Amino acid sequence: MNAHIQPFPVRTTCPYCGVGCGILARPDGRGGAAITGDPEHPANFGRLCSKGFALEETLGLSGRLLRPMMRNRDGVLATVSWPQALDAVADGFARVIARDGPQAVAFYLSGQLLTEDYYVANKLMKGFIGSANVDTNSRLCMASSVAGHRRAFGADTVPGVYADLDDAALIVLVGSNAAWCHPILFQRMLQNKSGSGARIIVIDPRCTATAEEADLFLPIAPGSDAALFSGLLVHLADSGALDHGYIEAYTGGFPAALARAREIAPDVAATARATGLPEAKIAAFFALFGASERVVTCFSQGVNQSAQGTDKVNAIINCHLATGRIGKPGAGPFSLTGQPNAMGGREVGGLANQLAAHMGFTPEDIDRVRRFWRAPRMATREGLKAVPMFEAIARGAIKALWVMGTNPAVSLPRADAARAALRSLELLVVSENVLSNDTINAGAQIVLPAAAWGEKDGTVTNSERRISRQRAFLPPPGEAKPDWWVVCEVARRMGFGEAFAFGSPAQIFREHAALSAFENGGRRDFDLGGLAGISDAAYDRLDPVQWPIRSPDDRGESRFFAAGGFFTATGKARFVAVAPPALKAKLSDKFPFWLNTGRVRDQWHTMTRTGVSPRLGSHAPEPFVALHPDDAHRAGLRDGDLARVSTEHGACILKVTVSEGQRRGSLFAPIHWSDETASSARIGALVGSVTDPISGQPEAKATPAIIVPAPFRLRGFLVSRGVPALPPETWWTRVALPGAVGRLLASNEPPAAWREHARAFIPDGADVAEYSDSPRGIYRTAGFVDGRLEICMFIGPAENAPHWDAVKALLESGVIGETQRRVLLSGRSADGMIDQGPLVCACFGVGLAAIRKAIASGAATSVETVQVALRAGSNCGSCLPELKRIVERERFAEAV
Repeated sequence: MNAHIQPFPVRTTCPYCGVGCGILARPDGRGGAAITGDPEHPANFGRLCSKGFALEETLGLSGRLLRPMMRNRDGVLATVSWPQALDAVADGFARVIARDGPQAVAFYLSGQLLTEDYYVANKLMKGFIGSANVDTNSRLCMASSVAGHRRAFGADTVPGVYADLDDAALIVLVGSNAAWCHPILFQRMLQNKSGSGARIIVIDPRCTATAEEADLFLPIAPGSDAALFSGLLVHLADSGALDHGYIEAYTGGFPAALARAREIAPDVAATARATGLPEAKIAAFFALFGASERVVTCFSQGVNQSAQGTDKVNAIINCHLATGRIGKPGAGPFSLTGQPNAMGGREVGGLANQLAAHMGFTPEDIDRVRRFWRAPRMATREGLKAVPMFEAIARGAIKALWVMGTNPAVSLPRADAARAALRSLELLVVSENVLSNDTINAGAQIVLPAAAWGEKDGTVTNSERRISRQRAFLPPPGEAKPDWWVVCEVARRMGFGEAFAFGSPAQIFREHAALSAFENGGRRDFDLGGLAGISDAAYDRLDPVQWPIRSPDDRGESRFFAAGGFFTATGKARFVAVAPPALKAKLSDKFPFWLNTGRVRDQWHTMTRTGVSPRLGSHAPEPFVALHPDDAHRAGLRDGDLARVSTEHGACILKVTVSEGQRRGSLFAPIHWSDETASSARIGALVGSVTDPISGQPEAKATPAIIVPAPFRLRGFLVSRGVPALPPETWWTRVALPGAVGRLLASNEPPAAWREHARAFIPDGADVAEYSDSPRGIYRTAGFVDGRLEICMFIGPAENAPHWDAVKALLESGVIGETQRRVLLSGRSADGMIDQGPLVCACFGVGLAAIRKAIASGAATSVETVQVALRAGSNCGSCLPELKRIVERERFAEAV
């Protein structure tokens, strides 16, 4: 064991998706930590995905915001003291409120916040400032699930638990690439499939890594999910698969919902026309669902991020209510949450249309919360949801905004308009842990240094209602502070000190738990009354626990609704007659493609954390757009080209990935890149602001678009210890490398111009090596300081773009000899260095070349033997679909 690593790890929770995996962190005494999965945590039992596995690479202080900053008269952010910054925030908000009223201010929060942070921010805005203009980036990922739950169940209740994925006989995944986005849960599904014979059905416009593992794949037309599940409801009724006893005892509104379903999709043929699916596949899906008592339907962003997301959720829930397949082992609708604490934010009321603790803006709830908080200025109506909030900023109705832990200048739809709105604010306050991002650069006047993961202490709630502790194992660097402390200090300066006299997250949690139980008596689903008196010591050692927890001895209920008990006025669930599916946007000759957006395997949100990991940057280093081969041919594009993707809202230049898995007429582009990490890849700027009328969630899966070639004569890369400025017209994307920054380049400037640029890049006094072949359009240079590679640039013809594997290997070397320098500029690997090729397994850093070599040598002949020989695919499993394709392709090549 490394002497610097503590023998007793800190138990904490992963900061990425809503699976909520337990982690063991062993600080190394140098600001880092060894990260492993917690084998005792019931969410993951020790497994981690590639992102969690690489967390230790993200713990450095490079790029960290360490002190409060305010913009001076010259427009430059300069360091100030905490009292100066806090006074400025409090005075600024108070000034706007006194002049324009509480509706002129807003908070925009994040699923990255801890529950305790969320609670005090929501309390300050809704109870003491008197406005409900507090929303969260969860509006962009989970709002439709919240609305669907509330319509059907009377509360935002997730009925099931992860164990249902182990018990189900049929697992239906709708709009969920779980193999990449929730890989730990997907591995549980695959274990059930291989061990107990469960069947997996995937419904998605794209043939994703998840679809490749399915027993049945339905490549549905964008926006038609509600039609498919309406057809299923009709089939269940006509085939005798309804649970009439459950419907009669525990539900209402079934006749109207069934009648509407018959209007939308009266039979298999009509369902096929509405969804673009073959009748045989629809019939197979209907038959499997009807015949399987234990069905779990998992849905995620492909359902939620839609202008009809709420209706899609309710169409799914209708089918489970109609068959009584809810709240039982292996049965129920299951929303897979996007962020680590989206659920916690929903619990405290972090959405503008919630009040607090799963209470809404009814007169009774408003009065109840007012009395509990002793709130002087209680908000009495819903606030503005994210998209309308930024529209209000743009027209000047909101003049002061506090953004905490999120990057709306990148992630919101019509992101260019959102960025312009931010620049128009009288006061923009940003709580962040990075020095620079697109939102800060949009003109933030005050930037507050927030504690990051590993430094924060509090709780998060995962997709199955399980509360886990996120514990600090590193001290906050510089003057970074927890978000709850910052909010409480501002509240005190605004005159609300008594209500915000919290000295620890445990104190906040106790109040949060007490509010959930206040005048509850089992009438509300969310109840943590049993933890309202938890001691500081018990809070510190709190094990993961599911709510509700109504007494100190209660360890939580596993499931809801098997025997009714819904949280509506009648106590019965509500069937919902969903609207006929219709995409609000329309294709045209100008914009003939649907643009679908989403995530990639190894990145998270806008890369604030994952973007600093060399391992995670290796799998998909460039922002890309995927399209079907037929569409690529018609557009004059080849795999690896650069293309301009445009909508009526903006344009990006992306690398082309030609994929048979893409639906014809549809493009897919990931959301992660920002102006910090690429020259032209802010996908949010392309997405329209059409929203679901009930949830307010934006449509991110179907924006009309066009794709055309974006020709560049030269391609190449720049690898450097620093970050030199590039010429303005250069296309680039930034990639973290070991000890350096890499940028992949494209340009129309001649090699001679790049030779001039290189002179500005290379440090004074460096030893310079050059290689130039003007007739072939090639220029290469490297600078060495004290024998170590400091900077290297290769530029060449776009059709033969140079690779940087050999250069990356030299970055970690010590003094580089003359022979290695010559070999370096030749573009070949030096002695002892192997070009790894594209990364396949991010967990263990295994590239395509190593896998091919193992297969060619006979050391590996199957996926299982590759796992043994190289460890690839033996951890989270998210690379297994790709690994299977490689093994099949290499074995076929050998046979030929």
